[in-house]
Amino acid sequence: MLTLSAVSKSFGGLQVLDGLDMTVPERGIFGLIGPNGAGKTTVFNLITGLLTPNNGAIEFHGRRLDGMAPHRITRCGVARTFQNIRLFKEMTLIENILVALAAHPRSTTLGALMALRSYRAAERREAEAARDFLAKVGLAEKSKLLAGTLSYGEQRRLEIARALATEPKLLLLDEPAAGMNSAEKLLLMDEIVKLGESGLAMLIIEHDMRFIMDLCQQITVLNFGRVIAAGAPDEIRAHPEVIEAYLGRDETESGAAL
Repeated sequence: MLTLSAVSKSFGGLQVLDGLDMTVPERGIFGLIGPNGAGKTTVFNLITGLLTPNNGAIEFHGRRLDGMAPHRITRCGVARTFQNIRLFKEMTLIENILVALAAHPRSTTLGALMALRSYRAAERREAEAARDFLAKVGLAEKSKLLAGTLSYGEQRRLEIARALATEPKLLLLDEPAAGMNSAEKLLLMDEIVKLGESGLAMLIIEHDMRFIMDLCQQITVLNFGRVIAAGAPDEIRAHPEVIEAYLGRDETESGAAL
């Protein structure tokens, strides 16, 4: 589905990504991990058009994404959440979802101006669709509340629902479990598993190793902008370079594992 080939990105003299090769298949849940500063969020920013690579190519279903505007990438079927929550907090939950639904307009501008009956029917269908997306993350009963009144964990789930409303084929989740307690993390894991079972492909950045190891079929590990390991969770746990990147050389030599 997604291929990054020899992708590099630098900011001034700082090389953040250096010849990154990575693929994401059509279906499944995949992880992207690494120490702070490894370049993980930069990868997401490049895929979604917020940044342009200095070198290399990014392809989604054979179509080049690098250089494409973010809104066009969304319409191609790529959605994301952010490390720092970015919601419209003075809007209700359902209004947040309706904004995302506008990525795929279901009525014409002329219809809106003329307030045609078909346009009103489309509005009702969109409201129903928005409630369905909220239901996927367990927030349907709070649809009329302001987003800013939600707990931190609920805001994370609302952001996922908003991303789902763009009807993605690939969902990028940037630290979705950050700031959540254990119960919230378990609930989120269940929701992600259900999304994966529905056929949606997901690429997840996360620092909670238990969360990522329990969810993902394959994991790619970055360190200083380079891939140092890729494979199944058991392979990653025991990989010497991964252990060294997270714990230091002494732990690697003693045979420690994540």
